[in-house]
Amino acid sequence: MAIANNTTNLTNQDLSIQINLNGLSFCILNKSTQTITFLKHITLEKKTTPIQILDKLKHCFNTIDELNNTFNKVTVIYINDLATLVPKEFFNKELLADYLKFNSKILKSDFIAYDTINANNSVNVYVPYVNINNYIYDRFGSFSYKHYATILLEQVLKNDTLSQEDNMYVNVGETHFEIIVVNAGKLQFYNTFEYHTQEDFIYYILFTVEQLALNPENINLILLGNIAKDDDLYTIVYKYIRHVSFGHRKDNYNYIKKPKSNHSHFTLIHSFS
Repeated sequence: MAIANNTTNLTNQDLSIQINLNGLSFCILNKSTQTITFLKHITLEKKTTPIQILDKLKHCFNTIDELNNTFNKVTVIYINDLATLVPKEFFNKELLADYLKFNSKILKSDFIAYDTINANNSVNVYVPYVNINNYIYDRFGSFSYKHYATILLEQVLKNDTLSQEDNMYVNVGETHFEIIVVNAGKLQFYNTFEYHTQEDFIYYILFTVEQLALNPENINLILLGNIAKDDDLYTIVYKYIRHVSFGHRKDNYNYIKKPKSNHSHFTLIHSFS
């Protein structure tokens, strides 16, 4: 997690903003009452650019009253595939671009950051959007930012320490999803995939099962994120995987308006942890 410093306004409210080129999410936590007072997701019709998503973000701040409060802490979460995991023992902060260039298409001008994932002694190297950071800094002063995979992996690994079985977690977004495979609390596999159809979705899941020599009759597949039991994605997964269930955020917050499920907004709400 990186921190940009300026001035800090001391209030009892924290704001988390999730940035995706396909949409934006906002969440406000009242720390005094441990209550989520505001939760909103905005879906865009098509994938945008960092410049376009900044324009949309500015529009949100100009039109959504709740975002114009004073906040004690502001966190920005970046959702993109410009990221890679590096074991901490091999990590060298002078080689950030080298870690990314084999997995992602990056520019020489890209700013590269990294988060430490303590749950498995690894480092998540990624590209945040500098224009977004500059805007948030100008608006709020001090803020922190991190990659969504950092939150996702920390929480999944923390919740899976007691299991002795192969568990496959699938975190579903609107046009992408992540697969995390854990055995006995240890990370075996992590990757993110883009999908457009349910056939894309199940293909990458079954391909991962095959590559890791897992048994679809025995593995536990745990769904997180933007998916429900009456969705086509759930139907096709259940057709090929015997043991399918939904995860749980395991948070203790109160809610002015409850999320649609106990497994939705997983990274956004856990960003306050």
